[in-house]
Amino acid sequence: MIPLSPSLRLPLSLSLLLFLSLLLPISAVAAPKKNVLFLIADDLNTMLGAYGDPLARTPNIDKLAARGVRFDRAYCTYPLCGPSRNSMLTGLYANSTGIHNNSQIFRETIPNQLSLPQAFRQQGYFAGRIGKLYHYNVPNSVGTSGHDDPASWELQLNPAGVERTEEHPKITTLTPGQFGGTLSWYASPKSDEHHTDAMLAADAEWVLERSAKPNQRPFFLAVGFFRPHTPYVAPKDPYFGYYPREKMRIVPAIKADQADIPAAGLASYKREQDNMTDDQRRDALQAYYASITFMDAQVGRVIDALDRLGLAESTIIVFTSDHGYLTGEHGLWQKQSLFEESARVPLLIVAPGVAKAKTAAASPVSHLDLFPTLAELAGITAPANLQGQSLVPLLRDPSATGRGWALTQMMRGGGGGAGKAKGKGAAAKVDSGGGRFSGYSLRTPRWRYTEWDEGKQGRELYDHESDPRELTNLATLPAHTVTVAALSTQLQAAVKTTFPPSGQVPEFINSTWPPILVAP
Repeated sequence: MIPLSPSLRLPLSLSLLLFLSLLLPISAVAAPKKNVLFLIADDLNTMLGAYGDPLARTPNIDKLAARGVRFDRAYCTYPLCGPSRNSMLTGLYANSTGIHNNSQIFRETIPNQLSLPQAFRQQGYFAGRIGKLYHYNVPNSVGTSGHDDPASWELQLNPAGVERTEEHPKITTLTPGQFGGTLSWYASPKSDEHHTDAMLAADAEWVLERSAKPNQRPFFLAVGFFRPHTPYVAPKDPYFGYYPREKMRIVPAIKADQADIPAAGLASYKREQDNMTDDQRRDALQAYYASITFMDAQVGRVIDALDRLGLAESTIIVFTSDHGYLTGEHGLWQKQSLFEESARVPLLIVAPGVAKAKTAAASPVSHLDLFPTLAELAGITAPANLQGQSLVPLLRDPSATGRGWALTQMMRGGGGGAGKAKGKGAAAKVDSGGGRFSGYSLRTPRWRYTEWDEGKQGRELYDHESDPRELTNLATLPAHTVTVAALSTQLQAAVKTTFPPSGQVPEFINSTWPPILVAP
């Protein structure tokens, strides 16, 4: 054999490599697509160890936070389950989806809009849903698809545990016969595997095992946990034991706090809470914490399966909640308000190769930002009308600013969302005349500024540098006139972005509930 000269070896080697690459299947040379694991809790605020809560035992969510970026100022667009979830999964504000109430789906109003999982599904992904992603009536819809969107998924799994099938008669509730819309709780004698969220985690393990087999499509797997939504039900052992009743705090000085809050700001108040004793408040808070820790254990099962199956490095993970939750602050419980506790959500994003681990982003962001972010990370073409921003720059550099604000909306009056206030004091003064109006709250790094009915039903201004609990409303003080004027201008400009662009207003086809707002 005649040896080749060094000058010929390199070109020949390159030619051979090129020839061999042509013989390989495209999938062998193309970069594999990233999977998406989308985890969402129900009615969860930031009472988590990763967010600094001194009592919360959430080791699995805390470990997940350490793997990526924790967004410290993340906000829902609407603090009510149905509107929030429809907004998050379409990438559109409620003024563009037309969904301002529960028990609705965006197909009733904008049927041709592409949802987040549907976009992945149409571009080659396996898209599966386990549990609650769009709206469910909790607990009555547990075990069904609820108000789901079939076009978003090719697999839907809806297990139902003992808290739905057996334990209703034993649940403590402030309103007899009601469990989901009022405060209710129960320490179950049944162990984890009997409860819905544990069944969801087991189903997720099953799906991940099949997704890890060779030659499978990339996946968009959404797992919607039901806890800690009311009724707050979790196994008594060990979860309730982690939270001794005597350590459960009672929010003090409620009347003094409420004195400077507009009536509309307190209209999510519910009359049955008038007669709650401090012992009941401690019981409810204990059960809420226990439900969070039980849900955290199920998150751990899903993440452990992802790691065990070798999928972690190829999977983007999101963890969030549909909105925040009040646990006695300002004299309020649950959601449907525009205070920080109700509007703020936990948001963790793990993006291998992109996101910096063990970091936190301080700039305000929105649920709307998830659709464009995941589309960019996975190389998916997204609809042109999305109203959020991509968070990829913040994943790469958590000190980046991005948009720099987040907007949250809530309806009042006329029976939509939270109705007329019926409580005592300030909360008894709401009178919408039977009409409906919006409250909008703008969150900047320093301020929360809220206008109810364009200010006609009141304004709120809170300085988070000195008042993170939002106890002092500064909106009417002369010293803050300039700040109020500047934030009002910014808020009004932000509100305009919640509507479709001029000339592109969709035809809302749901005649039973036409949109009550028009684009400015």
